[in-house]
Amino acid sequence: MTETYTDSMNTASYYIYETEDMCTTEDSHLNRHLKAAIFYVVFALGLIGNITVLWVLLKIMHVKNMTNLCLLNLALSDLLMVLSLPSWALYAQGHYIKANEMCKAMAGTYQVGFYSGILFVTLMSVDRYLVIVHAVAVLGAKMLRYGIVVSVVIWMVSICAALPEAIFAAMVTEDNITSCQRLYPVGSAQKWKLFRNFGENAVGLFISLPILAYCYIRVLMVVKKTKNSKKERAIKLILGIVIVFVVFWVPYNVVVFLKTLEEFGILSGCEAYRHINMAMGWTETIALTHCCVNPIIYAFVGEKFRKSLVSMFSKYLGCVKIYQSTSTQSKISENETSNTAIFFTSPIKSTQI
Repeated sequence: MTETYTDSMNTASYYIYETEDMCTTEDSHLNRHLKAAIFYVVFALGLIGNITVLWVLLKIMHVKNMTNLCLLNLALSDLLMVLSLPSWALYAQGHYIKANEMCKAMAGTYQVGFYSGILFVTLMSVDRYLVIVHAVAVLGAKMLRYGIVVSVVIWMVSICAALPEAIFAAMVTEDNITSCQRLYPVGSAQKWKLFRNFGENAVGLFISLPILAYCYIRVLMVVKKTKNSKKERAIKLILGIVIVFVVFWVPYNVVVFLKTLEEFGILSGCEAYRHINMAMGWTETIALTHCCVNPIIYAFVGEKFRKSLVSMFSKYLGCVKIYQSTSTQSKISENETSNTAIFFTSPIKSTQI
């Protein structure tokens, strides 16, 4: 891939060919149509799942505690990434919309979703740790107020961290090939790349993963000591949360770390570049698909959420049945009325005749 740079006055563009430019690579081994199909499926599942989560939380359960607040923000974060997936699918198929706005939206939403999603998962882990290990659920409204403040901070941090990617993103055409690249100011490319890589690794590997591991290890220790009949299910849920985080985010962050080593020249040569580029294609696709899994792990497996969901559908189906029953009764009464009318009018007609 050619790295493109432009000066601050936009008067000229310079294409600086580095060692990687001499290497012929492909983005990944995934077939582009298969990749697009995955994104479309995840878009459909993620849209339905996250909208359902938002509906149940806002209409039935209401945001009365820290857990529901985390679920709400996590669903909003996932929905943000879900809405960008059709663009990723079109891009994977080679349908390049030559508009910088689309490129910026793809880069920006991915970064905001990346940071906010991981940080809200971490916040939820801390919440579970405080409630189960230290029994701070009694604080109630006070914890919810703290949660709102932390949520606002997380969104602000996520947007600020994503801004450079959105600002520098642009559609670039080289040798009749159009692609979404980053147009960095002259001499600052490495600085901005390292800023992005360090930011992603700091959040995904060096901050969130240790906190997540510590919180859930302590929670597991407490749950195992309880004599609750549902502890096995709780343990499975906790392990599921950790496994999902590791599977979807850790590989991507490891590849980002390798890209950083590549920037410093520690990893060099075409072979290393090809393998890292290939791994980035795979792990980025896996990371993008996480947004349809979170509703299942964090919401649908939860007993309270599931009961609320069943209650909602029961009420809806009950209304439908009542409507159908009322409709049927009204039709019967209409038929009876018409039959009665015929019964009474027939003699009159016969008399008249």
